[in-house]
Amino acid sequence: MIDRFDDAVVLPTLGTQLGLDLNHESESVARPGQYFSASQVDLDTYDQIIVCMSGGKDSIACLLHLLDLGVDRSRVELWHHEVDGREGSSLMDWPFMTSYNRQLAAAFELPIYFSWLDGGFEGEMLKENSYSRAHHIETPEGLLTLARDTVRALPATRRKFPQVSASLQTRWCSSALKIDVGRRALNNQTRFNNKKVLFITGERRQESANRARYNQLEPHFCDRRNGMKARHVDAWRPVLDWDEERVWDALKRHQVLAPVPYRLGWGRSSCMKCIFNDRRIWATLREHFPGSLEAIADYEQQFECTISRDRIPIMDLSRQAKPFEIRDVKALAQALDSQYKLPIYASSDYPWETPAGAFTKTGCGPS
Repeated sequence: MIDRFDDAVVLPTLGTQLGLDLNHESESVARPGQYFSASQVDLDTYDQIIVCMSGGKDSIACLLHLLDLGVDRSRVELWHHEVDGREGSSLMDWPFMTSYNRQLAAAFELPIYFSWLDGGFEGEMLKENSYSRAHHIETPEGLLTLARDTVRALPATRRKFPQVSASLQTRWCSSALKIDVGRRALNNQTRFNNKKVLFITGERRQESANRARYNQLEPHFCDRRNGMKARHVDAWRPVLDWDEERVWDALKRHQVLAPVPYRLGWGRSSCMKCIFNDRRIWATLREHFPGSLEAIADYEQQFECTISRDRIPIMDLSRQAKPFEIRDVKALAQALDSQYKLPIYASSDYPWETPAGAFTKTGCGPS
């Protein structure tokens, strides 16, 4: 049974809902408020500025760019979507990622709000003849739990890994665990009514052909500037036109140490066991993190479907390449510790260094 509601109704529209309309490739076909290139915006006109903080270099670069522009920090807050949720799963993400983002926010003296789909990646993947689970949204007033639609929706079954694809239906992890959670977080907080909000994400054109066609500034799907709620929401991608060298330069100028995944050799900081991982990363996980692939291998057998679109079982795939030679022993020790214990900023005892994963093409993130 397919996921009749989420996959047929919600997920197919999330691309255009959140500003990922790939049919608009230039300003000549732009709709009102939509700009293919908009490297500068008037930050002072916004009541609230939300930075989607994955904990990767590009989202950090977005924050640093705001600081370079002289943003009023009292208007800025960070949002992080927890891929594995908080119900006990540790299937996909880096164990330290929540702690890292919390400490990153503290270092910049900014509030951070976490949100997640109940059960996380694993709970959604194991959905069987049941409804999608609730969303949990941290707010300044406390935790907001949003139930799912059980009127229009029908019970559905997934029991399959998301697959490498530009389609948000096929690659449901991005849409169900991040984009849709953010959408509901915006739509269900009255503090944004009658306000002007800037919603910032860290995509870059250099990353893929799809992202090369993104608009840099446009009304967010949650925008209701002309509605009863008068909620004005613009989506802005400040580093969209940056190359990777400029990203690392921003971190170096601000002396923000490279996040752990890059120091281990990863070229992108997505999930530890991201569906986009290539053979070399799977080999590295098998070599340096014994046992980390066993749960995925078990699910492959249950589903009779591999996490790889090459239809090669994960254990076999991990034997087809040479693992990274990890020399950063501090980063390796941190990688499986749920509490982030390394510094955020460089110092004389911990100088800034270009990480091993910088400027590499190792596959470990969305296209």
